[in-house]
Amino acid sequence: MVNKTKAWLLAALTAIAITGCSDAEQQVLAKPDPVHFESGDECHVCGMAIANFPGPKAQAFTEREQNIRKFCSTKDMLAWFLQPENENRDHTLYVHDMAQTEWEHPEDAHLIDAREAFYVAGSNRNGAMGPTLASFATETSATDFASQYGGQVLAFADITLEHLNTGMPMHGAHDVGGMDAMEGMHEDHEMGDMTESEIMDQSHDSHGMEH
Repeated sequence: MVNKTKAWLLAALTAIAITGCSDAEQQVLAKPDPVHFESGDECHVCGMAIANFPGPKAQAFTEREQNIRKFCSTKDMLAWFLQPENENRDHTLYVHDMAQTEWEHPEDAHLIDAREAFYVAGSNRNGAMGPTLASFATETSATDFASQYGGQVLAFADITLEHLNTGMPMHGAHDVGGMDAMEGMHEDHEMGDMTESEIMDQSHDSHGMEH
């Protein structure tokens, strides 16, 4: 009888331990919710104040540490994500759904899963420091945007560094400081031949000229 009681207690304790581990694992693997962009937030790639620019912004929660990185544009987030050390990781990514919010001041209530979003590359609407990729929850919204502003509709998995280079020379009403540096960069390099490191380094250098 005593042995049976001990066996039952051991089985119960084992079940509790397994359940506890399972719950802890689920908490670690749970997808974090998006957070608000605060006035003092700076872009993880270029260091610019995120709130100072129009167009869709982005967030990334790292796979294990769950540290959050914020970006002043979808373009900067994608340039970061497409680095070899990030591309194959299960980071949680968010972007604004621009069909639900205004371009000049996107609202954080409309942040969506970046991996499930559709993007328009090469439109004539500018984001932080120049051309960016407009992001949408549905392909229909992306297509409507492209019909009005130009550009190519892409799913997240189809975006390449070549798409990030589209329209690099800045133009239009939303252009701000750093224009001469960016135009000079375009003249010195054929953007399609640039590596990702060159893109991010030169983006950082040109952004820093405002400070």
